Amino acid sequence: DVAAGAISSDNIRNIAVIAHVDHGKTTLVDALLRQTNVFRDEAQADEAGERVMDSEDQEKERGITILAKNLAVMRDGVKINIMDTPGHADFGGEVERVLNMCDGVLLVVDSVEGPKPQTRFVLDKALRRGFKVVVVVNKIDRPAARPDYVVDKVFDLMMELGASDEQIDFTTVFASGLQGISGMEPDAMEDDMKPLFDAVKDCIDAPKVESTEGDNLQCLISNIDYDNFKGKMGIARVSNGSVRNGQAVALQQPGKPKKTGRLSSLFVFDNLGKKEVDSASAGEIIMFSGLDDVEIGDTLITNEGGGANAAEPLPPIAVELPTVRMTLGVNKSPLAGREGKFLTSRMIRDRLFKELDRNVALKVEETDSADKYAVSGRGQLHLTVLIETMRREGFELEVGPPVVIYKTNEETGKEEEPFEMVEVRVPEEYSGSVIDLFNTRNGELQDMGLDDGGESMSVIKYLIPTRGMLGLRSEMLTATRGTAIIDAVFDSYRPKIAGDIQSRDKGSLLAFEDGTVTSFGLENAQDRGKLFVKAGEDTYKNMIVGIHQRPGDLAVNVCKTKQLTNMRSATKGITVGITAPIELSLDACVEYLASDEILEVTPSEFRMAKNPELMGKKKGKGKK
Repeated sequence: DVAAGAISSDNIRNIAVIAHVDHGKTTLVDALLRQTNVFRDEAQADEAGERVMDSEDQEKERGITILAKNLAVMRDGVKINIMDTPGHADFGGEVERVLNMCDGVLLVVDSVEGPKPQTRFVLDKALRRGFKVVVVVNKIDRPAARPDYVVDKVFDLMMELGASDEQIDFTTVFASGLQGISGMEPDAMEDDMKPLFDAVKDCIDAPKVESTEGDNLQCLISNIDYDNFKGKMGIARVSNGSVRNGQAVALQQPGKPKKTGRLSSLFVFDNLGKKEVDSASAGEIIMFSGLDDVEIGDTLITNEGGGANAAEPLPPIAVELPTVRMTLGVNKSPLAGREGKFLTSRMIRDRLFKELDRNVALKVEETDSADKYAVSGRGQLHLTVLIETMRREGFELEVGPPVVIYKTNEETGKEEEPFEMVEVRVPEEYSGSVIDLFNTRNGELQDMGLDDGGESMSVIKYLIPTRGMLGLRSEMLTATRGTAIIDAVFDSYRPKIAGDIQSRDKGSLLAFEDGTVTSFGLENAQDRGKLFVKAGEDTYKNMIVGIHQRPGDLAVNVCKTKQLTNMRSATKGITVGITAPIELSLDACVEYLASDEILEVTPSEFRMAKNPELMGKKKGKGKK
């Protein structure tokens, strides 16, 4: 419903690439890059490597996209601004934020798996904004590909989500991002991505523009970048009007005071980088510097002539609320401060609040204790990625176990907790143990059946409280010998289930005293359970050194040394092999934590221990 006389910036297309985890978004973007002469020659393309957009270290290591990123390619005189987004539900805030900058979406779906829980989440967001969708059935070269089934499933999903007639009449392109081929029919593939580029040009609307007058300038800031030389930079789409380099501008949110300043530089995206321009008009995606107090959700408006004729600010981005909370604080263990660069609560506080600039779905709150902060996010992965980033920067932290965020229903006055919809694909022989695990954690079976894909895989869907999901992944992978594929997405808040949910069924082995682990001590301790430590490591009292084989905790003396006497021992000739310790990653440590345990994170070590504050309370009870 564009006002009469609206002009359309015909040669721009703004699209976001959305999909479930591992359906090939970033690889597809790679193929688009290689075929638009972004790279000088083959050598430069090979040097850039695969999944060019996943530039962060953690993204490369985990093989996932964490931050949404922009790039722009030129094809046949049309500029296509592409936004690559993450697929995990934990990073849903990135997707919601990026959708503000685009006019249509490429929905990437795996040619075997079809739409999955996260496909539904991101598609729902796009349809509600009235975007047109181009469906890309990716990985068409897989031997088990079933494109017709997948297209039918996408159609059903759109009907279910209440898409309009125009949206349901979607264009489908079949492609293989890895091979760089696409086509309008699965059996008539072309050697390049031309069919996909054509579909984007023909089916995605160009930005609708009401006016390009300077006074009508409106840009909603959707992302923030940081440059060592230029400082804080805002990334936004020019919704209306036009903007010039050096212009007097203001940042404002509805009902809040203006923050005024002047643009010191103005860029548009160009291939993988950016290029400086003198001006940009509606429909273009810009990046600017000069305003250090820019925040996500601000609107950039003109301030020429004191802003007398300036447009109104746009409503800020609405992001869904966080569901999981963890406490991050100063490391107070006996081994603290040995290797970290940033140790004090002020440094930790500054770093957490700086993270809020870019991470819209995150919340940081002060707690009763001066050296602890409550950090809330969309899920455990969302928070562990932040902790891992801080650890690599040289921080030492003490991390509490993840807890869910309850809220009170205003209408009924009852307390509610978050629930998740979980879909597990697992070989048939393990489906019994998966159902068993869900049932012990108050899960509610929604659907169960065999996968139509030909392999004998069961697909099990459960509705389960987020409390029950904490620590479930590692147990499920153990129970299914690593074969389970688990997809969880936030469903809704529902009335809280009474009572505790059983987490792990085994206790911990605790260090009996401070000291250095000896192989003699390990020989005796390894009969009691599986150990996390090896000889030569330092421990302190009540540090967790292993998993007990029974419920309840047990203190073991792993620092015990052999008595050095001149008596000859009858068992001297018998040697005992020491089993290799279990090496836990950050995610595994966080999953392992029980409610009375804490995790110490340093740049090179993860150590778990009993929470000394809670240990004191328990002792007090016993004395009474």
